[in-house]
Amino acid sequence: MTINILWVDDEIDVLKPHIIFLEHKGYIVDTATNGEDAIEIVQEKNFDIIFLDENMPGISGLEALKEIKKIKPHTPIVMITKSEEENIMEQAIGSKIADYLIKPVNPKQILLSIKKNTQHSQLIENTTSSTYQSEFGKLSFDISQANSYADWIDIYKKIVYWELELSSGDNQSMLEVINHQKNDANNEFAKFIKKNYRTWFEADEEDKPLLSHNIFKNKIFPLLDTEEKICVIVIDNFRYDQWKVLEPKVNQFFDIKEEMYYSILPTATQYARNAIFAGLMPLDIQKLFPQYWLNDEDEGGKNMFEEELLKTQIDRLAKKIPFVYEKITNSKQGKKIVSDINKYTNNKLTVFVYNFIDMLSHARTEMDIIKELASDEAAYRSLTQGWFDHSDLFDILKKLNESGIKVIITTDHGTIKVNNPVKVIGDKNTSTNLRYKLGRNLNYNKKEVFDIENPHEVHLPKTNISSSYIFACNNDYLVYPNNYNQFAAYYKNTFQHGGVSLEEMIIPFITLSPNKK
Repeated sequence: MTINILWVDDEIDVLKPHIIFLEHKGYIVDTATNGEDAIEIVQEKNFDIIFLDENMPGISGLEALKEIKKIKPHTPIVMITKSEEENIMEQAIGSKIADYLIKPVNPKQILLSIKKNTQHSQLIENTTSSTYQSEFGKLSFDISQANSYADWIDIYKKIVYWELELSSGDNQSMLEVINHQKNDANNEFAKFIKKNYRTWFEADEEDKPLLSHNIFKNKIFPLLDTEEKICVIVIDNFRYDQWKVLEPKVNQFFDIKEEMYYSILPTATQYARNAIFAGLMPLDIQKLFPQYWLNDEDEGGKNMFEEELLKTQIDRLAKKIPFVYEKITNSKQGKKIVSDINKYTNNKLTVFVYNFIDMLSHARTEMDIIKELASDEAAYRSLTQGWFDHSDLFDILKKLNESGIKVIITTDHGTIKVNNPVKVIGDKNTSTNLRYKLGRNLNYNKKEVFDIENPHEVHLPKTNISSSYIFACNNDYLVYPNNYNQFAAYYKNTFQHGGVSLEEMIIPFITLSPNKK
């Protein structure tokens, strides 16, 4: 690609060696000796970058800068000056210059500025792709050798890092490579879960990950012993990669401590979020508090008693913690909390549950326009980021920072984009979720799923003496033979949860300490 440069300086003849240097590098350089001529040239011709002297006879460089910006607002302009006066720098930066150089400049400075402002994205993309290629083999080896829950957390974080880095460019072949590597990782992760998940409920603390039902007991209540006030925000369906795109905005207001934990199975709101608030596995909730538990086939909302379950956990652990709980499902509720924030900042413990991302996931399945807006993983992340930037949740976080309150952001489970239908047969009472099934006499291929024939061994309830669970793995989804092609096509490439994958099970637990920047 040919780069066209305009260099404006009243001493342009002195800069002839610099211009020759650039022309030998393949750049095309036009020149002007004053701001008036530069403005006329810019009106007639397009440039990829403009070097503009600040101190010239006639109109100044700053005045010329303002006029050129009106004509070509997106052309990068590099201000060059002899002056190091702070007010000149501030005016230039305020006018959105691309760079600021102090005379005398040397050819390498000019070359670096050109590359930084005209080839920046391509250079980053090339370097990122090259670095990932060199890391590919090591990551593949780590995937093949992973044998602990901590190994898989580390692997998943690396995959997300490279996925975000590569998705910022246009190298589709590299994106395909990282997607294939993530697919390989999910296949191996499913084998790990099949082998180890049952053992976690009898293992010592150091041999098992932090699971949903221990979040409050192990992480939040200990903080309340040392912190005056804490706000816990549970965002439904919130994946680690989604957190990473929100992190830069949050970091403006908070110091961040990032940890990961494992969602229990099924990775579904009914199970995982009830476990979080009760501090109990679903089977134990059903036994101890049957009034707060509904089975899959029961009518009614499955998460209607989170506040009551949290109170039972606090009472059971003999804690004296007054708390306020709010579930936010629409903008009106969010705005009310922002306006009444003082009502919440005076509490020892405040809990907010945000359901937006779960609703976005379901809307993407059912609405064509949302499918287009979130056509792939990168677009799904972008849609989440766009929501957050203008959300009441972001306003709430800023208010909490001003009040000096520590915040926990976490979730109950993640979600995965499914594209491989798997046949399963069950009776009319079998649960309808696409990523797990609970029923009796389920007929399936054991190689394709993770099956739990005795739900009680993993502390899950069963609705019949012969009930069992099966979980879809990687990017599979479970479809009945009846109208198979219709349903397989309808749900292909939708975001679902309930099964076994890195995206669903390994989820963020973020501690935010106010920095009041």
